[in-house]
Amino acid sequence: MKDRLPGTIVKGISSAGILVMLFILYFLFREGLPVLRSVTLKELFWGDLWYPAESPPILGMFPLIAGTLAVTGLSSLLAVPFSLLIAVFVSEMAPRPIREFLKPILELLGFFPSIVLGFIGMAALAPWLQETFDMLSGLNLLNASLLLGILTIPVVSSLAEEALGAVPQDLRDASYALGATRWETTRKVVIPSALPGILSASLLGVMRAMGETMVVLMAAGGAAIIPKSVFDPVRPLTSTIAAEMGETPVGSPHYSALFFGGMILLVMTLTVNLLSAWIEKKGKMVK
Repeated sequence: MKDRLPGTIVKGISSAGILVMLFILYFLFREGLPVLRSVTLKELFWGDLWYPAESPPILGMFPLIAGTLAVTGLSSLLAVPFSLLIAVFVSEMAPRPIREFLKPILELLGFFPSIVLGFIGMAALAPWLQETFDMLSGLNLLNASLLLGILTIPVVSSLAEEALGAVPQDLRDASYALGATRWETTRKVVIPSALPGILSASLLGVMRAMGETMVVLMAAGGAAIIPKSVFDPVRPLTSTIAAEMGETPVGSPHYSALFFGGMILLVMTLTVNLLSAWIEKKGKMVK
């Protein structure tokens, strides 16, 4: 009986967690789907105007989706290569004392408060961008992407470093025995062996950037337009929900549209998560 007790407690807590998640999903769909009584799916996804306070409300979400994809894509483009270089340096190049110093630093930076970065974006980065590039405002796609990239780097670096560290030492020793240098071993043996883990870490970083709210709320500019330049302001789905939900009448089309935006975000992050899990599974099968 005593042996079964820990397992029973774990099963009970796990089941409660799953039930809570199912309830959240049910609530999200129950509150979001009624927007389809006011607008069609085509108008929601392809409409290029977001004026939810008009009468009747105009609920085109294409600028919000485009803003989400733009800020996620640009921040990932800036952060992922830099993160992987850090991971390779920490795992393969750095002397042991420096590695033991940098590794916990990277993990701690993963918990850096996003609101602090948002303040830095508003108070320091935005004025610098405005003055340097002679713009009307420094709160734009580039500002938000740079800050999101800083938030993403510790996550991707830490996970990619673990993937590199998991490569068996025998492979490195065999490469050195054949006369390869450290860089050749890293480039031709270690990185290919850890590639599924590296790709999975990169996708988790993309998901982190996609779901971030505070930074894009404070630094992206908040204009619901389709960006044509990195200096254009954007309004991603996360910042739209955070900014408008508190002032929206419950049960209105605008209220349901914001929940529908949450459903779109859920599908986007779930897709990235499933892709990451598939890559990880394929990597294990190859091994």
